[in-house]
Amino acid sequence: MAREDIPTSRLQRSATIGRLATGTAVKQLATRAANVVRGDEASREALERRHLETAEQIVAVLGTMKGAAMKLGQVMSFLDVGLVPEEFRDEFQRKLAELRDSAPAVPFAEMLGVIESERDEPLEDSFAEFDSEPIAAASIGQVYRARLHDGRVVAVKVQYPGAAAAVRADLQNFGMLVRLMARLAPELDAKAIAEEVRERISEELDYELEAANQRALARLYHEHPFILVPNVISSHSSERVLVSEYVQGHGFEELKRRPQDERNRLGEIIFRFYFGCMYRHHQFSGDPHPGNFLLLDDGRVAFLDFGLFKRIDASVAEFELALARRAIRGDTDGLLEQLRAGGFLRDSNRYTAEQILQQFFDVTWWYTRDADVALTPEVATQVIIDMSDPRSRHYQQMRHENLPREHLFGRRTETLTLAVISQLRASANWHRIAREWIFGEPPVTELGRAEAAYWLR
Repeated sequence: MAREDIPTSRLQRSATIGRLATGTAVKQLATRAANVVRGDEASREALERRHLETAEQIVAVLGTMKGAAMKLGQVMSFLDVGLVPEEFRDEFQRKLAELRDSAPAVPFAEMLGVIESERDEPLEDSFAEFDSEPIAAASIGQVYRARLHDGRVVAVKVQYPGAAAAVRADLQNFGMLVRLMARLAPELDAKAIAEEVRERISEELDYELEAANQRALARLYHEHPFILVPNVISSHSSERVLVSEYVQGHGFEELKRRPQDERNRLGEIIFRFYFGCMYRHHQFSGDPHPGNFLLLDDGRVAFLDFGLFKRIDASVAEFELALARRAIRGDTDGLLEQLRAGGFLRDSNRYTAEQILQQFFDVTWWYTRDADVALTPEVATQVIIDMSDPRSRHYQQMRHENLPREHLFGRRTETLTLAVISQLRASANWHRIAREWIFGEPPVTELGRAEAAYWLR
């Protein structure tokens, strides 16, 4: 099937998103109206068809966009926010997983033009072998397997032609969302948040910057006992082509079917990597999702894709850890005062210390409560509702809160890490693991002890 050109203008892309949303809403309304005269079984089947058609539309429309808009679909593919009835959820997730794992391919001839333009030489001069079929697709690029002339097997990520213009058009349309946010949450510094989002997503277009991010984490985790960050091949990387060590492993859909103890171990590794990078190293991926890691045969987990990346000052990390310490210790007055001083609460007279403590625990309880917690999609859904949804019991007070830009991507990473682990249905005492960075306590798990020995080295 011939590929449609990637829409790059602001009007094209906003119109595409609008048609998707409007068309889906109209069809669902029509289905519900028709169900009035259908029997129960026929109604159920009609709704099921409509939900699956919606998933297919999202795959088709967002998949062809390949810019910032496609990230919405990728996040939806594993972040369950109650969009569909429970009985249709598995099939809906399966359809959306197609978007996450295999976005529509751009013909190799077009990708070849990007590679040779960036390398300023024919493909055969850069690579001894190059497989023309992509092995993975991301929001703004495709990944290929190749072999260098020295024999090393590598993964080559190539940016889509026109991706930069498409993303910039998406970011222009982001202003519409910002204006809506400002109406819903009048105390939110929407302009600062919009600037932060634009900066982070714009950085994703520069693969040289992503290579620097990946190199930094590869050095940190060199010879780590259970985490691998592939090395970058700097000699072959450029602004639109990123070459790194090739790793082969088991993907998320398979891992979801593994025995409980294996999923528990994997969940702990994911938790340690994303939270540990943030609070120990003050630099972290802002894009945890199932396509960004693989389980290797030797038991290590390889983490991939560091385009959406954030570096924070040590003071920002310490501020968040201090909040957690105050909440866990029950220092309600101290928690309220610290949030006010940090710019989260414009007018602290609107709140009581008990309200703020309850709100804090409702969105962090899974790792601030000292108990074994079995994470599920339903747990993640409720946390997300309590964090930002009008259905939250805290919504009225949240409307008058602010989220300073330096904390934005930390909360994104926290939420998406929870979503990934919840899809695995992993269990652990996440609090006892988190106490390593919250309180500086010694580890209590086997993985924690192995990691502590590594950091001492």
